[in-house]
Amino acid sequence: MESTFDFRDLFVLDLANNHQGSVDHGKKIIQSMSDVCSKHGARAAIKFQFRQLDSFIHPDHQQGSDLKYIQRFQGTRMERAAFDALLQEVWSRGHLAACTPFDEESVEVIDEMGFDIIKVASCSAKDWPLLEAVAASGKPVICSTGGLTTFDIDNVVSFFQHQAVHFALMHCVSIYPTPDEKLALQQIRNLDERYPDTVIGWSTHEDPNDTVPVGMAMALGARMFERHVGIATDEVALNAYSSSPDRLNQWMAAHARAKIMLGPLERPPVAAAEQEAIDSLRRGVYAREAIAKGSPISRDQVFFAMPYIDGQLETGLWKDGILATKDFAANGPLVLDDLLIPEDEDIQAIKSAIHEVKAMLNSAHIHLGPDFATEYSHHYGISNFRKFGAVLIECINREYCKKLVVQLPLQRHPSHYHARKEETFQILYGKLYSEIDGHVRELYPGDTVLVQPGVWHSFWTEDTGVIFEEVSTTHYDNDSFYEDKQIQKLERAERKTVVDNWGRFQLSKHRDSAARETSEADER
Repeated sequence: MESTFDFRDLFVLDLANNHQGSVDHGKKIIQSMSDVCSKHGARAAIKFQFRQLDSFIHPDHQQGSDLKYIQRFQGTRMERAAFDALLQEVWSRGHLAACTPFDEESVEVIDEMGFDIIKVASCSAKDWPLLEAVAASGKPVICSTGGLTTFDIDNVVSFFQHQAVHFALMHCVSIYPTPDEKLALQQIRNLDERYPDTVIGWSTHEDPNDTVPVGMAMALGARMFERHVGIATDEVALNAYSSSPDRLNQWMAAHARAKIMLGPLERPPVAAAEQEAIDSLRRGVYAREAIAKGSPISRDQVFFAMPYIDGQLETGLWKDGILATKDFAANGPLVLDDLLIPEDEDIQAIKSAIHEVKAMLNSAHIHLGPDFATEYSHHYGISNFRKFGAVLIECINREYCKKLVVQLPLQRHPSHYHARKEETFQILYGKLYSEIDGHVRELYPGDTVLVQPGVWHSFWTEDTGVIFEEVSTTHYDNDSFYEDKQIQKLERAERKTVVDNWGRFQLSKHRDSAARETSEADER
């Protein structure tokens, strides 16, 4: 489904019946709210509500009904020409126009008048004859969820998806005004997690004087907002859940401040002031006693204390066996340039990758049991693992096999084929590029690709990284044949590190064992 409308950062301002049946009063509301939107650079949709009252209201209630909503609808009735005038005012101000239909005939009128967006009210979200008419309109749709169960929301989401409707959801509580204990703002996060490809908004009915909830809603994932708007006059009293221009101004200012406070989704670089504050509290490594040049340093020969001095060994880099390359006096700082820190760079490369792989699995909400094997593929050496490689997590290997394959951003897996194994990839997270028998494809979550025995294939990812499921026939260790003959000449232990689980305590032992096996093979 192609996205034809961007719901993000949209403010839906509901005129509802606050026009009081008067074109002049309706225009004043539109003009005053437009001024507020211009002040904040807000992208707004002014929303109307349509009911074809002659058919929408039962004949017995057309006159003298004691039902308050019918009284209000009848008392604020406007003809088509009046709505045309208000619609032109909206467009002349550079705003989008939205409308909520409450019957099928109103959907036809919305289409004829050329509205930009259709809004489905909470009370209509299970009105299937109306939803079918809305879906058939072809317009972008915003659907409120007040009073719906999760089952109800699943139904309407599936319906819109099956009908190829471009839609967004609004968390909504249909209590006017909504007290704090009924706001249920956590539902915004629930909707965002349950429908990750759908923009989630918040249709607000709380006290217009309260600007705290809008920031909370943003933090929970709301990316679109709706408010009722109106103007009080000597003759018109504004209801308890609609915002005057002054209240809308304060509310939008609170939204703008919350957006600044939340910042970007990506982790920002450390600011100089923050780094300075951290450094001022950091501990450095100092010599407890005189240390001679050339001697390894043990824990009992040092102590950790502040202040940290620029260029000093910090506690995070401390390990037993660091070699002194000059003499150090008691109580003096251990300076990095005068130390030799022993480390297995290969093991460190793999260990650092483990942390990123786990974080990606967490982001994708993928959980592993306690029983699996992990293969770190490093076809051109572990030093090049960040460019060429993958992490393969073997879950099952019997007559059938299941693996999770994780590639960190910008990793590639070289071209190869399997003589015996047939495998299918299904993307779970991120984006994968695959080249199969010369054909390149971009694969997104949910996409699958079949790789048959004997078919050359390679795959890679870009900035996102990728996790995909490999479901195959039985895996055999000697069943991978590489296009690059230099890889093909390598012993398996030279291009693979295989450990149980994550191999926290196996990596050093495994690498030492692999090195011995390679050395023995060379001697033979």
